Amino acid sequence: MDTPTESIPVLDLAEARSEDGSFNPAFVAALRDASHRVGFFQLTGYGATAAQVTELFEVTRRFFALPEAERLALDNRKSPHFRGYTRLGHEVTQGRPDAREQLDFGPDRPALRGYPADQPYWLIQGPNLWPDAALPELRTVAMAWAEHMCRVGAELLASIAVSLELPEDYFAAAFEGTPAWMAKLTHYVGGVVQAAGNQGVGAHADYGFVTLLLQDRVGGLEVRPHGSDVWIPVPPIEGALVVNLGEMLEVATQGYLSATVHRVQAPPPGVDRYTVPFFWSPRLDAVIDPVPLPPALAAQSRGLSDDPANPMLASYGANVLKGWLRAHPEVARLHHPELVR
Repeated sequence: MDTPTESIPVLDLAEARSEDGSFNPAFVAALRDASHRVGFFQLTGYGATAAQVTELFEVTRRFFALPEAERLALDNRKSPHFRGYTRLGHEVTQGRPDAREQLDFGPDRPALRGYPADQPYWLIQGPNLWPDAALPELRTVAMAWAEHMCRVGAELLASIAVSLELPEDYFAAAFEGTPAWMAKLTHYVGGVVQAAGNQGVGAHADYGFVTLLLQDRVGGLEVRPHGSDVWIPVPPIEGALVVNLGEMLEVATQGYLSATVHRVQAPPPGVDRYTVPFFWSPRLDAVIDPVPLPPALAAQSRGLSDDPANPMLASYGANVLKGWLRAHPEVARLHHPELVR
C-alpha cells in the first residue's frame, strides 16, 4: 500500500463482497489499512452510471447560474434548520470565510416542536428549500443521488464494521428509522471573496460517520493524515467518490479510525469548481458507545485528535449542532441566539 505522503488509496466497492455475499477479505484488509492509516480513500464501482454523474453536475451548474435573486429566495437565513442557499463567503471555517456558495439539504421532514431543552439538536430537523419554480428538476435529481448515497454509505459502514472484526450490522441500529444524513451542492469561486484568500474551505474534520464526496475535474482537496504535517492532494478520478471518516468513528474507536483533517484550496480566478458532498449520518439522538476492538487493533488506537476549542462528542446530534452553529453564525444569531456563546 502507498504511504500517506505519496497518494490516497483507491478501492473498488464492486469487489467488496464475494459471490456468497460475505465480505471479500482482500477488500476488508485494504479498507482497514486506508481507514486507519490515512482516513481517506477514493471509491469506484459504487453503482452510479456516468449519465447519473453528468446529470447531477449539470443541474448543479444550472442552479448556481440562476439569477442571484432566485438563489437568495432560498437564503439559509430563512431556515432555522440550516437548510438552503449560503452566499459566497458566508460559511466560516476556522474563523475565516470560505470561497464557496452552496445549497444544503437533508431528509425532508417536518420541523419538530416541544423537544426537551437539553436536546436542542432536534432543531436541525426540518424541510428543505428548493427552487421548484425556477429549476424543478433539481429536487428530483439531488434527492435521487442522496438515496443512492444512503445505500453506498450503509454498505461502506457495514464493511468498516467487518474490518474492525465486528458484525456487519454493528452500527446499523444508530441509523434505523430517521438517519440524519446531510448533503450539499457546492460551487467554489476563486478570487472573489477577498477575506477568504486561497481558502476554499479551511482545515477541518467532518462531524459524522462517513463522507462521500463527488468532485469535478478541477481539484483542490488536500488531506493531512494523523501525525503528519504534510498536505496530500486528492487528484480527481472521474466519477469516483472521495471517502473520509468522521468524528463519530474516531470517538467510537478511540482513534484507531481517524477523522482526518482536510481543506480545499480555492480555484484560480475565473475557474469554477463544483462538488457534491454527502454525509452518511445516524439519527440525531444516536449516542455512539466505544467499540469493543480486538486487542491487536486496540493496541494501535492513537487516542482522540481532539481540539479543546472543538471537542468531539459521542452524541451525534450535539456534535453536528456544534458544527452548524460555528459554521453559520448568521443563522445561529437570527434563529438560535440562546445557543450562541
